Amino acid sequence: MPEAKSDKDVRRLWMTLARGMSLVEAAKNAGMSLPTARKYWRCGKMPSEIRPERDWRTRNNPFEEVWPEIEAWIQDEPRLKAKTIFEELQTKYPGQFQNGQLRTLQRRLRQWRASDGPNREAYFPQIHYPGDIGASDFTDMSSLNITIAGQSFSHLLYHFVLTYSNWETASICFSESFESLAEGFQKAVWELGGVPRRHRTDSLSAAVKNRSPKRDFTDRLCGLMLHYNVQPTKTNPRSPNENGDCESLHGHLKNAIDQTLLLRGSRDFACRKEYQAFLDGMFQKKNAGRSQRFEEERKALGTLPTKPLPFFDTIEVKVRNSSTIRVRQNTYSVPSRLIGEEVTIRVFAEHLEIWYAQRCTERLPRLYGRHKHRINYRHVIDSLVRKPGAFENYRWRDDLFPSVRFRMAYDELLTTRPARASREYLKILYMAARESESAVEGAIERLLEEGRAIDSESVKEIVEKDDVPGDMIRSPEIPEPDFEEYNMLFETDMTLDSCEGENVEVMEIDLSDHHELELIIASGAELPREIVMESLFDMEGRKHGKIQGDTTERGTDGTASRAASADGPDGVRRNGENGRESIAQLRAISWGTDSSGMRRAPRESDREAIAAVEDSAGEDIGGIRDATVASESESSGEGASCRRFSRPR
Repeated sequence: MPEAKSDKDVRRLWMTLARGMSLVEAAKNAGMSLPTARKYWRCGKMPSEIRPERDWRTRNNPFEEVWPEIEAWIQDEPRLKAKTIFEELQTKYPGQFQNGQLRTLQRRLRQWRASDGPNREAYFPQIHYPGDIGASDFTDMSSLNITIAGQSFSHLLYHFVLTYSNWETASICFSESFESLAEGFQKAVWELGGVPRRHRTDSLSAAVKNRSPKRDFTDRLCGLMLHYNVQPTKTNPRSPNENGDCESLHGHLKNAIDQTLLLRGSRDFACRKEYQAFLDGMFQKKNAGRSQRFEEERKALGTLPTKPLPFFDTIEVKVRNSSTIRVRQNTYSVPSRLIGEEVTIRVFAEHLEIWYAQRCTERLPRLYGRHKHRINYRHVIDSLVRKPGAFENYRWRDDLFPSVRFRMAYDELLTTRPARASREYLKILYMAARESESAVEGAIERLLEEGRAIDSESVKEIVEKDDVPGDMIRSPEIPEPDFEEYNMLFETDMTLDSCEGENVEVMEIDLSDHHELELIIASGAELPREIVMESLFDMEGRKHGKIQGDTTERGTDGTASRAASADGPDGVRRNGENGRESIAQLRAISWGTDSSGMRRAPRESDREAIAAVEDSAGEDIGGIRDATVASESESSGEGASCRRFSRPR
């Protein structure tokens, strides 16, 4: 039987024969045998024309028995995926279907949906006309990790696109509110220099009455569009394809911003104005390639009104007896003198204005979302000073700590003067409201650093002396964690033998005087910072000179003797092998902290003893001295009564 060939080979055979070559030479040139060449020369047809259609299966269908069941499932619920159905079959028929057969089921389902399944939704490309439609939508920018002055900047972009030329621009906002839409739309059309005939948005609650049966536009959107003589349009619910020009450009926009940030080498901006300028410059470059179609569209745009519309929403509310108002399901504090009065709230995209008697009395940053609160301590401090008992369980108490220093001061007062903590803190807060918040914060920081007791009189004394340097007020410095040191807790055997050949800092500590050791650790003199021993002394150790983690016992004469085994019957915890000196280990936990977890100075009761330790710095204090790693022979001689603590530098 002549071997089958492709249409390309047969076509080459015919072309060779047409040039006058013999059948033998033509077959050799086409890469086929003489009988095969003679067959196609005589029949005059291509292989695809004479090859019969295959109507048989080359292998058995593993889903033939259960296919009626599968078909019933996908008819009832067409959204079912092949993987879900396959896993259900494996559960229902254990051992009958293997994982490698999933691909077969996926192919069979695809063929069934194409031949017998329900009709799919079709999309219809549209013709766009110059100056006809301007589409807009909001997009979340959190995935790009933009920061402002080192702080995470969570925000949205109001994205505006002309559907004919794809000219686009964007503005920064923080919620999908009508105020954000109005400001973004006005910025776009004034930058554009004209207005399109129609404006299209999706079914935003800020623009569409979604709960209404007619789903008509809100009065505020109609007023905005009427001012610019633009017809508002909307898409159907859950139909983003109807606003496809804007939706599709969201992904391209984020990718372009991400690539530009990679070239820039940083995602941090000094301020929001710099970030907006960065966006404007990027849009200018993107729009430069659309200049030809944009010029056509510019001629068809409508004219702008004489000036932009200063748009805001107006709400009338009554100030509660808690000196707060409720706006858009969020709580704000206002001056207590307005309690019981009706005030007018002007709601802008990013701030609120409190109006009373035709005068703006307060300007507040706007809260986004629901059930949030912003309480200004200056609004309520007068009443709190008169009612200090209300502070401890005040619902919004956390808002009354202007900074972390004030919180630290309150926590310190809870530790030292719990009965008068609220009263003293409110006096300090009242002083910040009446004098200077920064000066009071600096006074608190000075008291914390010097380890002095915090109270209103001490703070007042420092503030009145005006003795707080400008660089005193600073945020707490939290160093970056060193993960290598943390990993060493799991990976490194902290013994002198394991550190052999490495750069190691070794401290020798005399364990004979418990009180002196505590004072030295508290003072931090000649010791690594923020470390204390794990179970340094137990009751038996104080009497007999035993220390958990050490293999050395002291006799009545104070000399050190080795234990016979590293795992002796006395239950003492040991490191190292038998017959070798072990090292008492240190645990890295914070010492000398207050209730907020911040480091504080020693208390007054220990100052005198600690001062004596510090005055004798450089001498051999209590057996503490810097030492290099001594040899094993030296450890049994002079200084053996001291224990060594080591850590890699």
